[in-house]
Order: sequence, then C-alpha cells, then structure tokens
Amino acid sequence: MAVNNPVWVMAILFALSAIGFLSEKTRLGRSLTSTVVVILLAIVAANIGLIPHESIAYNFVFSYVVPVIIPLFLFKANLRQMATEASRLSGAFLLATVATVIGVLVAITLVDVSQLVVGNRSAQETEAAIAGLFASTYIGGSVNYAALGEVTGLLREASFFSAATAVDNLYSALYLSVLAILPAWRWLAQRFAPDSSEVIVDLAPDSKPTVTAQSLTYSLALALVIVACSDALVAWLDWSMYRYAIITLVTVTIATTFPALAAKLEGSFELGVALSMVFFASIAAGANVQAVITLAPILIVFTGVLLLTHGLSLLLLGRFFKLTLPELIVASNAAILGATTAPALAAAKGWQHLITPGVLVGVLGYALGTLVGTALYQWLL
Repeated sequence: MAVNNPVWVMAILFALSAIGFLSEKTRLGRSLTSTVVVILLAIVAANIGLIPHESIAYNFVFSYVVPVIIPLFLFKANLRQMATEASRLSGAFLLATVATVIGVLVAITLVDVSQLVVGNRSAQETEAAIAGLFASTYIGGSVNYAALGEVTGLLREASFFSAATAVDNLYSALYLSVLAILPAWRWLAQRFAPDSSEVIVDLAPDSKPTVTAQSLTYSLALALVIVACSDALVAWLDWSMYRYAIITLVTVTIATTFPALAAKLEGSFELGVALSMVFFASIAAGANVQAVITLAPILIVFTGVLLLTHGLSLLLLGRFFKLTLPELIVASNAAILGATTAPALAAAKGWQHLITPGVLVGVLGYALGTLVGTALYQWLL
C-alpha cells in the first residue's frame, strides 16, 4: 500500500516541512511559526491515514538524520559564549527538573491512576510506579523511561505501556507546539529578563553567506564523518547514553580548533533547520489520537495536569531567578522531549546561542532522569 511506502512517507514529511516554511509568509503562519504548522499538519496527516503512525522512514529520521543535525547546527559554535550560556541553561534545566517533580506530585494527588495497571499492586504501589516512570521520562528521556519501567515492573504491563506511549507521543507534539508559540505571547515575554545575548550571535554580521553546492557537500560530509567516528567511540566505550554528548564534544572541538573551516561550511545551519522540520514532523506523526482517546483517558488527564503544572512552575521559578524566556523554553524542551529537540527548537527560533547548551542539558537529563525517578518511586512507596 502506498501509504506504508517509506519513500511516500519521506515525501510527505518533506512536503509538510515545505508548507511549514511557506506558511510563514502569512499572518497566521508567522504567529504559529513554521515549527507548529509542521507539527499540527503531521498530526492531521497521520490521523486521516495519509501517512502511518509507524514507519521505517521515521526510524531512519530518528536513527540517522537527527545525529547529523547536531553537527550541522554546531559548526560555528562559539565556545566562550557557550560557557556562559551553558551555565545559565544548566540552572534553568535544574529548575525544569524541580518543576517536573512538582508536576508529578500534583498530578498524582489530583488524578486517580491506581486503576490503570492490572496486577497485584496496591493503589499506593501503582501510584508510586507511575510517578517514578513519568518523572524519569520528563527529566531524561526514553532511556530513563525504559530503566524505570524495569525498576517498577511496569515494563511487563504491555497494555499500560502501549497506552502510555501513545499518550506521550501525542503530548510531546502538542507540548512542542506550545513551547514554540510562547515567545510570541508579548504579555508573557515582557515579564522576563531580556535575552541580551541574542544580539551577539550574528555569525556573519558584515557579509551575506554564500551557499553553494560545494559548501553544502562539505557540511554534510563532515557531519556524517563526525557522527560515524562518534558512534565508533560510543560503541568502543559502551556509552550509548552519551551519544549526543560525544557528537557535540567532537563537533565543538573541531569548530574551535579549526575556525577557518566555518568559512567553507556556509549553509550548514540552514540545512540543519530544514532537516529539523522533518524531524518534528516524524515526532508528530506518531501521535495516534484515536488510540489515546480509546486506551488511556485517565493518562490523558494525568499527563495534561503534569505538563501544565510543570510549565507554570518553571515559569514562576524562572522569573524569580531572572532567567530569560528562551532559556526556560529550551530547558523545558530538553526535560520533556530530550536532547534532540531542544537544539532543533532553539535553531528554528533563531536562538543560536542556546543550541549547544540545549544538547548539553539534555544529556544532563539522561544522567538525572533515572536517579530522580527511582528516588521519587521509593519515597512514594
């Protein structure tokens, strides 16, 4: 069937990305931003049957395209600026971690999730297990999600896990849309410290970059070499959890050691932004609205309360500590969606000074997710 043809799926993903960019020529598109338009279109396309919810094409994007996006974003990374911004974003991410814990506790208090898991668990054990599971994934990511699934025993509850995954896919797409829209809310933006560092980040202030077939080929070739070498190092060290950290470290080292190289890589950033739109569409396509409504109405409410509380708590804490709205948005993105979407969103919004730190704090989430999730699970028991 044509719908399941990976080439057809990739064609639709790129077409939706093109429509997203084109939409920014309209007033509505500029308000929503191309990122949100792509996400919403992909959700609709998948749920009307234009593309499937699962495809080899999505696996290809997650496994091979996403790692290449990171170097494309970082070829002109400024290490001195990054050191300052990473320290601020690390603080914002720790606040996001606290906000996730607050969100989990509020959701557990307000929503009765004890009936979700079939088994011999008591209501308290079920609530503790679900709290630990969602805390881990909304601080770290899928690695932590699997780890807490094993720790709590929920990994063996197939019906629950399929419903939880469906809910997570849907909310990931919707939450990413909300984060992309927030900077345009003037009333909210005025209540946070101005993002002064954004002015410094003009990569070529005096000349318009010349993008050629040669520069794009150089960029893509070097990005692929970096990913291949980093993956070999990850396999040798058995550090799969730190794959994106190593890709980032290798790229930033090259960019810092050989600054003249950046002059030959014009268009690398733009290519990364284009591919990141395909990535956003792939995430959104996994959101099966019918499955979520049918299988997990309680999880829908639970996750909605969790994410709403997370967002509000983070904004309040961030305003108190005088962090900027872009810093809080990227930190929340890194916590809820992981190290891959945080730099992609930062790039799509033009916050180039937050791209590298976005990857780094996302990796910090991998380190903290299992620890905090396990601690919360044991404490609630």
